[in-house]
Amino acid sequence: MNFIDAAQVDALLDYPALLAALEAGHRAGVDEAERLLLEQPGPDGAARHFLIWPAWQHGEALGIKLVTSFPDNPDKGLPTVQAVYVLFDGGNGTASALIDGTAMTPWKTAADSALGARYLAREDAGHLLMVGAGVMAPHLIRAHLTARPSLRRVTLWNRTRDKAARLVETLALEGVEIALGDDLETAVRSAEVISCATGATAPLIQGAWLQPGTHLDLVGGFTPEMREADDEACRRARIHVDSRWFTLGCVGDLTAPIASGAIAEQDVLGDLFELCRGERPGRRSPEEITLYKNAGGAHLDLMTARLIAALAG
Repeated sequence: MNFIDAAQVDALLDYPALLAALEAGHRAGVDEAERLLLEQPGPDGAARHFLIWPAWQHGEALGIKLVTSFPDNPDKGLPTVQAVYVLFDGGNGTASALIDGTAMTPWKTAADSALGARYLAREDAGHLLMVGAGVMAPHLIRAHLTARPSLRRVTLWNRTRDKAARLVETLALEGVEIALGDDLETAVRSAEVISCATGATAPLIQGAWLQPGTHLDLVGGFTPEMREADDEACRRARIHVDSRWFTLGCVGDLTAPIASGAIAEQDVLGDLFELCRGERPGRRSPEEITLYKNAGGAHLDLMTARLIAALAG
């Protein structure tokens, strides 16, 4: 078995190659993917989560990711999300690689969002707003810049301003202006691509703020209690998801507006499989508002793990 640690994951991967691998993986398809989520209240009342995500491309490869999410970990100097991934040979069932899933997860998640933006964001989009300043933020910024090279301006907003300011100081992207946003509404109204990676349980993004032509990328919520955008954002947007497996009935950004009657399940127009295969149209006009719900998922981890294992040799 090949053991691939965090340093190797970061050295092996780049966003152009990962986006290409995910696009090819969605065109080829995944035969089975499942989702098991266990939950336990933490000492401060915030839920701790244990996710078990298997996926199988029959005859090719299968794998499973084991993930923990402990919101109080940063106070202990530990990552909120930690994971391991085991990849198996699809022909004989032999375990072929054990991969540091903590390092792999932000790469996979950011590439998922960026691939969605490649189909749904305006080709001339120039301004990216990053909402959230955690581990995902620098990955999402770099991935979106890969998918949309026209993005030359990045605004970073976070509830804790000092955390956002520290990230602004550390980000150095050639030819890209990076600034700190003090007012979320102002930043939303001026952005053409908005990526949210927070642990919010009450909507941060108000649909009334979205301007024509905006693409909204929702990343942070993975339970029915978590939510980053309000009903009006869903009502105004053409909605796509990375997969129906891991979004419909699973994440608050969709379950809440469906429950309120703001949208119906059929208002989810397509998933990333359909976009990559040309079975559903992406952006249809410069003026429409698009929304992409990134819930991650076992199929994406399998595609990413296969690329990592191939690059590691």
